[in-house]
Amino acid sequence: MIEPRLSWRVDGAAGTDQLASAERIAASVVGPAAADVDRDARFPKEAIEAMRAERLLSVLVPQRLGGAGSTFSQVAAIVEVLGRQCASTAMIYAMHQIQVACLVRHGSAEIDDFLRDEVVGRQALLASATTEAGIGGDVRTSSCAVEAGAEGDGFVLRKNAPVISYGQYADAILVTARRCPESPPSDQVLVLCRRRQLNLEPTSGWDTLGFRGTCSPGFLIEASGPLSAILPQPYADISARTMLPVSHLLWSHVWLGIAGAAVSVAHSHVRNEARKKPGTLPPAAIALAELVAQHLELAALTRDAAARYESASADTEVMGALPFAIAMNLLKVSASTKVVDIVTRAMRICGMAAYREDSSETLGRLLRDAHGAALMVNNDRILNNSAQMLLVSKEGLS
Repeated sequence: MIEPRLSWRVDGAAGTDQLASAERIAASVVGPAAADVDRDARFPKEAIEAMRAERLLSVLVPQRLGGAGSTFSQVAAIVEVLGRQCASTAMIYAMHQIQVACLVRHGSAEIDDFLRDEVVGRQALLASATTEAGIGGDVRTSSCAVEAGAEGDGFVLRKNAPVISYGQYADAILVTARRCPESPPSDQVLVLCRRRQLNLEPTSGWDTLGFRGTCSPGFLIEASGPLSAILPQPYADISARTMLPVSHLLWSHVWLGIAGAAVSVAHSHVRNEARKKPGTLPPAAIALAELVAQHLELAALTRDAAARYESASADTEVMGALPFAIAMNLLKVSASTKVVDIVTRAMRICGMAAYREDSSETLGRLLRDAHGAALMVNNDRILNNSAQMLLVSKEGLS
């Protein structure tokens, strides 16, 4: 088994300036475009370009490769800040950083060159294709396979992916496939497919209730490239130690951002009501206090989980143990459930003002996005997997 190459603490903390940049972009670019991005289900190009200009796409890349060397918790904080303004933009940024994390922790010298030249140098945007038609949402099996190229010195692969978020806007896509045509479905590798060696044929559209700006239709992928583009570690290890936990953690911070935005609207509403009748407690004030308590619980859950992952990322024994996998799985389930409850409670506090789409206190977009949280890798599937792991785990979950 090849061990991950580094922990998130190797380069030290370098995220203060990046977080400040993210806050500026969120307020001046992401927020003003959010309604338009949602209404038209369009890619938030102005937000991504602003983040490119501030070099926020490479914050997780180590300093030795020219990146900021930010810690994982700092990147999670950026995701939360973006999520308060536009969940689609935050989700795109989170999914990009998930792919960067996989390359940083499980790559090779050739992958390092890509990180240095493309992610840092050109601020390349990375996407992923881990689902496949006919598999039923199980990202840990593939029917497509890596095959030898026509010249015998590279690879080719063809995959029918029902969902590739922002695929047509990405500079590279990380694709899962069987190691070779003779491999069983679970013997997977992760392949870095650069845009110039990639053909995407759309197979579906994208008109959804929430997360509309992620632009996630299906594509038939045809890719080729050098063998060095195949990450050296098995995807089973990459998934367990990086892809799966980082996905759940960063997605949860998107939902924390959504929750924070809803609480902010409810807080403003109750304060405005209080100003109308000085000296009296508005009827919704107690409900607001309960809402803030719910938000604090979600914040503690997500931030503590991020810190736990960060501290354990170099410990292969902890990372490979069932209790850790169960904890990461159930974080996703719990956080995605809590965000819907928080936004719903905020809507009840604000009443019709939150229900109306033409109101300054509208919460419609936040509620629609929040409901998508339970469907991104369906909670029922995660609970089923967690239940099976609990049956065989003899260790405590603390």
